Amino acid sequence: MTADTSTVVGRNPVRELLERADVGIEKVMLEHDAHGSTIRAIREAAQARGIPLQYVPEARLRHEAQGAVHQGVAAITAPMRYDTPHDLLTAVAPTWDDVQTRKPVLLAIDRVTDPRNFGAILRSAVASGANGVVVPSRGMAPLNATAIKASAGTAPRLSIARTDDLAAFLTQCKERGYWVVGAEGTSDTSLWAVDWERPVVIVVGSEGDGLASDVAAACDTLAAIPMRGPAESLNVSVAASLFLFAAARGRS
Repeated sequence: MTADTSTVVGRNPVRELLERADVGIEKVMLEHDAHGSTIRAIREAAQARGIPLQYVPEARLRHEAQGAVHQGVAAITAPMRYDTPHDLLTAVAPTWDDVQTRKPVLLAIDRVTDPRNFGAILRSAVASGANGVVVPSRGMAPLNATAIKASAGTAPRLSIARTDDLAAFLTQCKERGYWVVGAEGTSDTSLWAVDWERPVVIVVGSEGDGLASDVAAACDTLAAIPMRGPAESLNVSVAASLFLFAAARGRS
């Protein structure tokens, strides 16, 4: 596993993080004049867990936030870590029979470069009950403070793997019994027509270019979101959410 970010910012994300005993937190930083009920709850939760509190100027929080809205609070955690694709697949369903019985939903994200979009997609993945996420090692937004803030602090709840070859990973998934569905706006197949009652990997592409050609070729099918109004496309995080919740229908 490889490490990435170690900072979470924002009042609700930090409060949620403090409620999770499985996440190590080195310290919580509060702006000198930060106040309100959520700040009070953060302070009390940190004190209850014995986590050091540090009062800092706004400039320090702005630096830690890397452009995200910090709302007067940041938590320094043990680094977020990526799983290997093998470890993720083994943890979700180790055998062909397990895959067929459990019918997992995985999400592959191809070169989404905006951390806010990345975080919003992760939030939808958590909310829809997705079993794991895979991203490419290159050309992908970092899992940084901005992405975690956009996920509303839910990113640590997901198993996220990183691969050097996303197309090869999708082929590996097919060999394990998954059906791979790529989001492609020009497809004649509607996402509502896809058979979601099976193990699936949903693949969404970059904000401007969509799916890379080798990634699209590795999909079993491509599907589009029917657009009834004059808009040509949806933001990638919205599109991912629609696909994820289409797959979630009928699953307990």
